[in-house]
Amino acid sequence: MAAQRPPRGGTAVADTNAVHTDAAHADTVREEAVEAALAKLDLDAKTRLLGGQDMWSLPALPEIGLASLVMSDGPIGVRGVRWTADDPSVALPSPTALAATWDPELARRAGRLLAQEARRKGVHVLLAPTVNLHRTPLGGRHFEAYSEDPYLTGAIGTGYVQGVQDGGVGTTVKHFVGNDAETDRFTVDNEIAPRPLRELYLAPFEAIVANAHPWGIMTAYNQVNGVTMTEHRHLVNEVLRGEWGFDGYNVSDWMAARSTTGDIEGGLDVAMPGPRTVYGEALAAAVRSGEVAEATVDTAVRNVLRLAARVGVLDGAPAAVTEPPAAIDGDALAREIARRGFVLVRNEVRDEGAALPLRAGSVALSGAAARDARVLGGGSAQVFPEHVVSPLDGLTAALPEGSLSYVIGADPSDELAPADQGFTLRAVCRDASGAVIGEGSLPNGQVQWIGDDLPAGVTHEALASIEVTGTFTPRESGEHSFGTRGLGAYALTVGGRVLFDGVQSMGPETDPFEAFFGSPVERGKVALTAGETVEVSLRHTLDKEFAAPLPAVMFSFVHLGPRRDPDELIAEAVASARAADTAVVVVATTERVESEGFDRKDLALPGRQDDLVRAVAAANPNTVVVVNAGSPVEMPWREDVAAILLSWFPGQEGGAALADVLTGAEEPGGRLPTTWPVALADVPVTEVTPTDGRLAYAEGLFIGYRAWDRAGAVPAYPFGHGLGYTTWSYDALTATAESATVRLTNTGPRTGREVVQLYLAPVADTVERPARWLAGFASVEAAPGETVEVTVDLPRRAFEIWNEEQAAWTPIPGPYDLLAAHSLTDPRLTTRVTP
Repeated sequence: MAAQRPPRGGTAVADTNAVHTDAAHADTVREEAVEAALAKLDLDAKTRLLGGQDMWSLPALPEIGLASLVMSDGPIGVRGVRWTADDPSVALPSPTALAATWDPELARRAGRLLAQEARRKGVHVLLAPTVNLHRTPLGGRHFEAYSEDPYLTGAIGTGYVQGVQDGGVGTTVKHFVGNDAETDRFTVDNEIAPRPLRELYLAPFEAIVANAHPWGIMTAYNQVNGVTMTEHRHLVNEVLRGEWGFDGYNVSDWMAARSTTGDIEGGLDVAMPGPRTVYGEALAAAVRSGEVAEATVDTAVRNVLRLAARVGVLDGAPAAVTEPPAAIDGDALAREIARRGFVLVRNEVRDEGAALPLRAGSVALSGAAARDARVLGGGSAQVFPEHVVSPLDGLTAALPEGSLSYVIGADPSDELAPADQGFTLRAVCRDASGAVIGEGSLPNGQVQWIGDDLPAGVTHEALASIEVTGTFTPRESGEHSFGTRGLGAYALTVGGRVLFDGVQSMGPETDPFEAFFGSPVERGKVALTAGETVEVSLRHTLDKEFAAPLPAVMFSFVHLGPRRDPDELIAEAVASARAADTAVVVVATTERVESEGFDRKDLALPGRQDDLVRAVAAANPNTVVVVNAGSPVEMPWREDVAAILLSWFPGQEGGAALADVLTGAEEPGGRLPTTWPVALADVPVTEVTPTDGRLAYAEGLFIGYRAWDRAGAVPAYPFGHGLGYTTWSYDALTATAESATVRLTNTGPRTGREVVQLYLAPVADTVERPARWLAGFASVEAAPGETVEVTVDLPRRAFEIWNEEQAAWTPIPGPYDLLAAHSLTDPRLTTRVTP
């Protein structure tokens, strides 16, 4: 991993040796406790331990002093076992934003905060990080993964895992392997040749196992080369455990385990969720019938007990961490990661200087996402933060009073969405007789109770209906639309008026997941006055005949504010921009564009947002665009605006961080972790849809910038690109095949941070390889005029390929050009190395 090399001395080595000795002794004691506990278990107890007892936990076994192991989703926050706002979570920026910092130590600090959150919520294992690659920008869940580059992904993932486990909480690195798209993800067979499988898709997992020693791995839904990943004994038992020495537990993605014998023989330790799994009684029966050896079950149980010992829930075993790191301020860290991850891709210098930082004067802000920011992605990454700072909030607080104006300009969506702003809601649960059996608060109009995630006192068996009830105080006058999403019977009332009383049925061709991810349906409109509160109610009667994939209650009370003429909204934004010194436009994707569960169809911004940017830029040449998206979008106006800042999904403090960066209080620190194209038509790899159940990774080694180089195409903004508020000269580069030292000087007017990127390019290749690839990186900070030096280790693997004939890593002698660069396409210094 790239880092500034610390000084070394005898004392530090002695201390390190002592730490290693203590850790080795603790490992020995834990292993002894694991073996003692295993010896006390009968077959039924063993197999029961390997299947979830509910949605998020494994059963306790009091006879061996084992408490229940609790898991939780959360790459950017720890949700806990209940999908509720009653226990809010810190919401950090998206994984793409974290990767854009190019800072493994910052990722480690993020991990420590998440461990702190997990311990507060009684969670032992975090189901993160996601280290699949950005094979194509059409991947719908790419906001939850780090990068198109395996080395950068592995480095950031290593820091994240180290940080979480510093806090004594386990990680589950996912999704092993090849879950790089969402289309048919439950069944798709991804056909990946051995070289790209090793050099690209397995590489981040291998680096994290080697450098961070994760306590868990999650195997994916998909197949790889004809074998379902939960049953893939070659990749799990022979590669992950055998070659790499992974000694943690292997858990299925939720509902991915489908074969009792296939899964246990394939190296799957835990089948989730429960209580109905392919393990438990079915696995015990397979052992008794001779289909499975009990020793195979013992191996899986041993892995689970080792995890329990590490997180401190097995009697007689010392926890891996007895003194967690010092407490971390979640708001402050969320704000720091956001601004460090913002990528300034354009900042034009004109007569009055650069567009950013903002000049003194008035600012005209527009864009629906400026008021209602999208701070996190949809799906299992979702948490409920205690508060959210929008761009409007952040700029209002930071700019002089009276200098900021705001208009909507354009809304990215004209689709009803879960009731949110202005709504105060709760859920009232009733049984078949109509008696109230429980109540719970709701953060918005979305009810999403999975497994036992129900209000206190409520069970799936007794639950017959749920009423979402409360009040709505509109922000705008006009006709408001209300509706439903999900299957079953509904009665919808607004202000005493019944808008709908009927049934939403599932047609014969409807996917059963329509109940979870279906489209909202408008049920009626009501004219309302801004500031005047009305009563609202949506009663949902469950369809007991519908067999959901798992016990769950999922439906939504949806709403859409008054629709104004789009041209009128844009004209309003133009008038505001024309009267201001600077125009700031915030554009965004929506949950129907980027989310878990589906891939993207295009890279266009939804709605009339492109038209808004063009019109505002024509009215004010000093237009700054903030792009609130988790992964690349087309920006057809990019040459027409003064500045473009990519904010990703910036977490709960995104608006405050945005104000820091726009005003110049802080420098935008990010560099692109993935290539941003001009248009989808230019993207070299776009296929995400299987043919006859198979998706061929026909591009082989060439994804991301490797593919752009091979195609000779020019993207809008290359991998590694990002501007700051100062300038740098690269003064000297010296290198061997083991490390490189770069000296550089801050030649600009203010203190800044630079990410030094090192790329290797073969001088004359005898094998097929990319034109160049990332081999190391490091961050430096310097005051104006200050010269700094940084040494970066070059991994041996950077000079090797996976030899398919020998099934082994093989060094390629070189020589190689080593490039010290500001970005992939902006090399500053070059030297030659020969390993």
